[in-house]
Amino acid sequence: QVQLVESGGGLVQPGGSLRLSCAASGSIFKIYTMGWYRQAPGKQRELVASSTILGIPNYADSVKGRFTISRDNANNALYLQMNSLKPEDTAVYYCNFVGRPNNWGQGTQVTVSS
Repeated sequence: QVQLVESGGGLVQPGGSLRLSCAASGSIFKIYTMGWYRQAPGKQRELVASSTILGIPNYADSVKGRFTISRDNANNALYLQMNSLKPEDTAVYYCNFVGRPNNWGQGTQVTVSS
């Protein structure tokens, strides 16, 4: 299992920005597609952005054009730049592999509210 630690969440007003970070233990980080997931209260966890090992991104329609995923393979780090935040983006955000079972970290809470 790879340990994942998310950070960077907080309370932000609609239209604001946040940058999330994920630190992964272990070198296998760099050989897998990684993703940012989120889970809102009462809803299932969903994948909102992913990045292949070459850094090719893919986004859910709900965040396309507003969120940017990036990764630093040398430092086993994953990032999510979130702009133009909306109240419906409120959720706990997690990073994890895509297509490889792994324990979930604690996540980081993002709250978008005026």
